[in-house]
Amino acid sequence: MRHTDPAPVLRVGVVGCGIMGAGIAEVCARRDLDVLVAVTSTDSERRGRRRLQASLDRAVASGKLSVTERDGVLENITFTTDLGRLRTRQFTVEAITEDEKHKHAVLRELDRALPDPSALLASTTSSLSLGRLCDAVTRKGRFLGTHFFSPAQSTPLVELIGTPFTDGAALDRAELFLTKTLGKEVIRAGDRSGFVVNRLLVPYLVSAVRMLESGFAGAEDIDRAMVLGCAHPVGPLKLADHIGLDTVASAALSLFTAFAEPQYEPPALLRQLVDEGRLGRKTGRGFYDYPHTD
Repeated sequence: MRHTDPAPVLRVGVVGCGIMGAGIAEVCARRDLDVLVAVTSTDSERRGRRRLQASLDRAVASGKLSVTERDGVLENITFTTDLGRLRTRQFTVEAITEDEKHKHAVLRELDRALPDPSALLASTTSSLSLGRLCDAVTRKGRFLGTHFFSPAQSTPLVELIGTPFTDGAALDRAELFLTKTLGKEVIRAGDRSGFVVNRLLVPYLVSAVRMLESGFAGAEDIDRAMVLGCAHPVGPLKLADHIGLDTVASAALSLFTAFAEPQYEPPALLRQLVDEGRLGRKTGRGFYDYPHTD
């Protein structure tokens, strides 16, 4: 039986303002919500503001937003370096790097910072176990996973994941917020590493990297083959660059650890690029070069 919560979510917290955090903040601010973004430093805030500005400027240039609307979206977003300021947020999303230890530390702080038991606390993990992350929180009934997809501003899907401890009412409230307020499409996924999409996507990306690594075909030919031959909007290597090669490698390793299937094992070339700091669009270099990054 589905429950509904009469109190609409109007105040959103986002922890982290990388590609995913900035995207989630923008989605919420475009819906005229009060968005508070928590970052670690003034440098992080500066990068986050620049990323948001660039994304919104592109929306203006493409005719999707007016200048007035862009400025209104930016006014809906404020920044803080104090997690305690999130205490009044009704829905807080942790969107930091895909590292279980770091997520645990942040979730513990957020659990203390959100005194209202009805305030929802979500993680954007794409491959880590929500059940394991749940160990970091005391109010387990309100904790859940909301796996947004990049770019969050335009990709409609969100995977919604509960743990054995998540209240059904919390999941229903989260789904109502994601669909009715943010306009997203939601599927509910089980708490298994990779959920639905990454269980299918990561082996595809990893296979493309292995093909490039073997010398069987070049990066541009691999991508053109999947765009022109399979009607994919973007090829696998460009997609990996957009996601972030560190994120792809982390997801692959999590899946390989969980299932011990060779199709998930991160290839040596992928690990090498990550070690070299060539993470894709966000660093300006990956399988391709990106001279202008946010």
